[in-house]
Amino acid sequence: MRNSRSNSITIRCWSMLVLLFSIILLLESSTFTSAATRDSKRPIQIINDGGNTFVVEVYWVNPQTKEEVRMSDPHVLPGTEFKLESYVGHEFSVREKPSLQDNGACKNADKVCRHVFFTVSENDDQIARLSADFELIFEDNKIKARQQATDLLQECRSKADAKMKQLASNTTAETDAILKDLVACVQTGVASKLEEVHEEMAFQSSVRTNIAATLENYTCADDSLDSTPDLSTTQWIHKGGNRHTVHVKHDRPSSKIHVIENFIDEEECIAMELEAQASLHRATVADGKGGSRLSENRKAMQAGIKVPWDQEEAGHAIARLSRRVYDYANAVLHLGIEEHGQEDLMSIQYEGRGVGDAEPDRYTPHCDGDCTGLPHKSGSRMATMVMYCTVADRGGHTNFRNAGVHVKPQVGDAIFFSYINPESLIMDYGFTEHSGCPVYEGHKKIVTQWIRLGVDLENPWDSFNTLGIKLSEIEKLESGLLEDVEEDVGNDSLDNMDAALDDDAELESDDDGLNLGIDEDNIAFAGGETLS
Repeated sequence: MRNSRSNSITIRCWSMLVLLFSIILLLESSTFTSAATRDSKRPIQIINDGGNTFVVEVYWVNPQTKEEVRMSDPHVLPGTEFKLESYVGHEFSVREKPSLQDNGACKNADKVCRHVFFTVSENDDQIARLSADFELIFEDNKIKARQQATDLLQECRSKADAKMKQLASNTTAETDAILKDLVACVQTGVASKLEEVHEEMAFQSSVRTNIAATLENYTCADDSLDSTPDLSTTQWIHKGGNRHTVHVKHDRPSSKIHVIENFIDEEECIAMELEAQASLHRATVADGKGGSRLSENRKAMQAGIKVPWDQEEAGHAIARLSRRVYDYANAVLHLGIEEHGQEDLMSIQYEGRGVGDAEPDRYTPHCDGDCTGLPHKSGSRMATMVMYCTVADRGGHTNFRNAGVHVKPQVGDAIFFSYINPESLIMDYGFTEHSGCPVYEGHKKIVTQWIRLGVDLENPWDSFNTLGIKLSEIEKLESGLLEDVEEDVGNDSLDNMDAALDDDAELESDDDGLNLGIDEDNIAFAGGETLS
């Protein structure tokens, strides 16, 4: 009875291990590219491994007429391969070519020419391989992952079975020990596989980033370069039936880039420019410590414009524009974003001073929010809308270098990009890092809305610093530090207390930018003037 129970436990644990490891490998096999977030074009290899037995031809099967159209020209000889690009769901036929020496018959035993079919899958690394007996073996990255899981699990199970056979008494303790060895075997295999995958991911990420940095200069230098081709085009119908063409440039779970035609009109642009005139000033960037600073990486003039929501029903141009921004964000992300607590609209202006300008107005590559692949911090940014009122005569395009997207906007266009997965709330991993190319001639005037998740009337955007940390939480921490110091110094003078505070309470890190020291410049949020 005991042996039966132990074997039952082993079987159940074995089944769970099979399921677990298969899931892990399947997930890892699709880490680099997601079939659901890119177009349906796929490369395929057809390999003739039939030795010297046969020659084949490859045909595409028309999905409507079922007519077969030959794709291989010439035919595929033994030991060679044929490469093509097709689309998910397309069907192909591989046909044995008759021998002229045998009067049009094929070389197999019954002289009948054989043929097999395969269909293009959604996955990557697709190979259709013909064996010596004309069996077609189809592989892709997920099939390979499943096979790797099966091989590893079979190896571990064989070791466990061998130990089970050597048991003399087959007690529960002995069975449990073998079960632990089985789990350890699988864990070692999983760890090794994941290490390989993560190392490959890190290498590919490094290559992608380095290439993107090199291409950045070329794309900005070529003023004739058109926008990156669309992944797809769709229509967004806003209130009142206003129709906008949307060009989808990049579409992943945690990052999307859309170009929307005719999003901002002339009246809205004029209203924003008039409001901005009195308060234009040098643009700033986040300082990495929760505040902001001037930087040569961002040369432009800017002004924050409060949205007159109390005049929305009267049709105020700025309120109308801002409502459209939130409506589009909700149409894409379905996060129920409201205007309460959001940042002001920002008018940003770049001026061209000639091609010879050594320090032209521009904005070097940066992320508007976190782009580290970590969970979203409540209250921080997760999407941006950039609307173009004036485009430069030369320069001023927008690059998303890590996504391979270059946008040459037209007047009235808007670029919407989100950097959050709306289901998991995991942030983008660098694809929405972007830059404003140098403006050499003319003017570039844009209106920008940074959109946050987790803000409301009680927790507005300026209750957070530029690291996404609540100022009230910082005050609590610093208050606690102050109380601790007061207890330590007793009746010492205020000067001694300050000195002790400097020694004991200065918690500053260049790595994460967190500054909890008593420094009013760092703990005081720079209001509407702080941008990233």
